[in-house]
Amino acid sequence: MPEEKEKKSKYSALAEKLTYKNESIWLSLSHAEEKQFENLASEYIDFIGKCKTERETVLYFTEKARLLGFSDITTFKGKVSPGDSFYWNFRDKNLALVKIGDDFTFTKGLNIVAGHADSPRLDLKQNPLYEDTEIAFLKTHYYGGIKKYQWLNIPLSLHGVVVLENGKKINLNIGENESDPVFVISDLLPHLSHKIQGDKKIGEAVSGENLVVIVGSRPVKDNSIKEKVKLAVLEHLYNNYGIKEEDFISSEIQIVPALKPREVGFDRAIIGAYGHDDRVCSYLAANSLLSGESVKKTSVALIMDKEEIGSVGSTGTDSLFLHHLYTMIGSLFENNGQVSLGAIRQAFLNSSCISSDVAAAINPPYKQVHDIQNAAKLGYGVAITKYTGSGGKSNANDADAEMVGRIRNLLNSHKIPWQYAMLGKVDEGGGGTIAKFVAYYGINTIDAGVPVVGMHSPYELISKADLWATSRFYNTFFAEFN
Repeated sequence: MPEEKEKKSKYSALAEKLTYKNESIWLSLSHAEEKQFENLASEYIDFIGKCKTERETVLYFTEKARLLGFSDITTFKGKVSPGDSFYWNFRDKNLALVKIGDDFTFTKGLNIVAGHADSPRLDLKQNPLYEDTEIAFLKTHYYGGIKKYQWLNIPLSLHGVVVLENGKKINLNIGENESDPVFVISDLLPHLSHKIQGDKKIGEAVSGENLVVIVGSRPVKDNSIKEKVKLAVLEHLYNNYGIKEEDFISSEIQIVPALKPREVGFDRAIIGAYGHDDRVCSYLAANSLLSGESVKKTSVALIMDKEEIGSVGSTGTDSLFLHHLYTMIGSLFENNGQVSLGAIRQAFLNSSCISSDVAAAINPPYKQVHDIQNAAKLGYGVAITKYTGSGGKSNANDADAEMVGRIRNLLNSHKIPWQYAMLGKVDEGGGGTIAKFVAYYGINTIDAGVPVVGMHSPYELISKADLWATSRFYNTFFAEFN
């Protein structure tokens, strides 16, 4: 018997040494740590309730950077020193926050944490307003990957900008205040939906053309007018905002859920909100760099646009935005303001990037879509993802083993809770992040972010514990990664 006990003890120790395991953050939290992440969660809830579009996010952090003494990189003249800080607000869609490192050498590259601030939503069409059966509607075109039925019969708000005929820009935010009206896309009642919806696949039951938003039903009192309700809506828009129907053509107006972020569950451990993907990672990236801590290597927090539709266009990561940014940063280090292509190339090749995007956490009723051994769980820490993409790693960035090893070492040496995660089973589906577009420049890039349940829905869920762990990781990456 003693020999058997000794054998078990020997193999228990061996198992502990050799096997990979992680555990819930909640099991080992100190009182001081709980206080830290409750404070962080409170600040984040305030942010995610205010900033529901990429424009609102970029303007929020631009103002914060200015208040903290960051300089506009596009107008800066003079010499820079370690600790100097800059911002570049590009068309109110992208934001780069830059902090000059203690190692004052551009060609040694940058440390980047890059997220995106656009989320799945409904965009208004450019000629959206019409009347049918004495109800006024706005036509929409959905943006990004949504389940269309999830957007029916919930309160919606209207955010965006309208450029008037005279060039004046009007900012709209209607539906968030308690005194505001909200808007609704009405569904068909179950009693009459059997033929139109009942026998169809879930993805076909609701047409994109039927995602029309109710905006009015009170007519003007004039029988000579054919579309009385439509005119009443136009009258309201003109009287309150100076908007005429043609002005919609030069507008960007988004329809998003008019739902407040809330703590979820008796224990309040989860945060429910619209747009965690990916404003949670953008928030943490920007906040980490805006802190007063110094950085060894020149560091950048990036907030990008258009990720949900493939990172396209002038504000997407699949553009020359990164090249322009490196040119601007490199120019800060040169007395004549000119930086060579050779120096930019060296800086690219010596840089490292965290593609800070959310990961898909296991949703227990549907866990069959995950390889549980390689899936994220709420409350287990920041999710590290070597590759994304779909079957066959299509359209993925695939971080090399050396980069994964360095990140793993950083996490373990600072006792930051982390877990490994991939999106789902190999043949189940897939999706990408901005990682492959950053990696295009030779920048060593890996995905790491907050796990989410219900991703791309109007009300996503994250754990406060994961928010805290990811914040610690981004802070440590900026401060020490070399």
